[in-house]
Amino acid sequence: MLSRRPAILLASLCLALAHPALAQDWPARPVRVVVSFPPGGSSDIVARVLAEVVSPRLGQRMVVDNRPGAGGTLAAQHVATQRPDGYTLMLSNTAPIVTSPPIYAAPGYDPVSSFTHIAYIGSAPTVIVANSSVPARDMPQLLAWIRAQRSPPAFGTSGTGSVGHILGVMFQRETGLELTHAPYRGSGPMLADLLGGSVLLSFDTLPQNVEHIRSGRLTAFAVSAPARNAMAPEVPTTGEVGFPGLIATNWMGLSGPAGLPAPIIARLHAEVTQALSLPEFRARLDEHSVTPAAMTQPEFAAFVARDVAQIGGAVRAMGIRAE
Repeated sequence: MLSRRPAILLASLCLALAHPALAQDWPARPVRVVVSFPPGGSSDIVARVLAEVVSPRLGQRMVVDNRPGAGGTLAAQHVATQRPDGYTLMLSNTAPIVTSPPIYAAPGYDPVSSFTHIAYIGSAPTVIVANSSVPARDMPQLLAWIRAQRSPPAFGTSGTGSVGHILGVMFQRETGLELTHAPYRGSGPMLADLLGGSVLLSFDTLPQNVEHIRSGRLTAFAVSAPARNAMAPEVPTTGEVGFPGLIATNWMGLSGPAGLPAPIIARLHAEVTQALSLPEFRARLDEHSVTPAAMTQPEFAAFVARDVAQIGGAVRAMGIRAE
């Protein structure tokens, strides 16, 4: 009978030798892409557009699996604990990787070491919007309206730890005004309440709000980005309205569990890069106010590590805790 240590070493060797074969046959069945928010938000939209373009090239379907909750940490924890065989991936984004882990006491994963960060896709700015019933049409009027309220107005976000949540906290610090955070389980249900008037103010990613801004149902006050967005060029930046420090964008990429075989990483990165080179794919992202960009796999991994250290560190310093 083999002793415990040689048996473990033998099992590890067999797994290592099996990796090339597994990678060579991959994918032999549908690939699941976990999204950390409900249908309708930026991450969900990007995941579905990506799946539509990449599935035919893989010869297998990419199936979107929405697993919302706890600022995206439930989905990230799930992916981090899956086998690194290329069949469970995640549409990674700023919330579960950068801003949520410092807020939750035990997210159940490390945003850097628990994942293989495969490919960067793009980013979407955050917008400050209000229901059109709010009697304000620019930032000074919005600030005056907030000051005039008898109690701090609620601001809706896609969840605790989301980019919108962090921007809302930053907004309060920059303006000296007090707001009440109203976290939802994703942008979809929050937007429904915003349009219905249950909540009057929101900090949310721009894409899902554009059509309602155009229709007049929502009033946009600023996008939290260095430059105006082509899909809403009439909306000023936070810098233009006097708050240059209010910059917060939601980046999106493709990630998987730590330990993905190199051939699978290379294949997935190549497919995402190829998709980003297609005018029709870029146009689909542009339709949803997502600015596409390509990075090498090492560049994306370094980008994530830097964001976790810098922005995640800033969030930790704010002392925000999950409600």
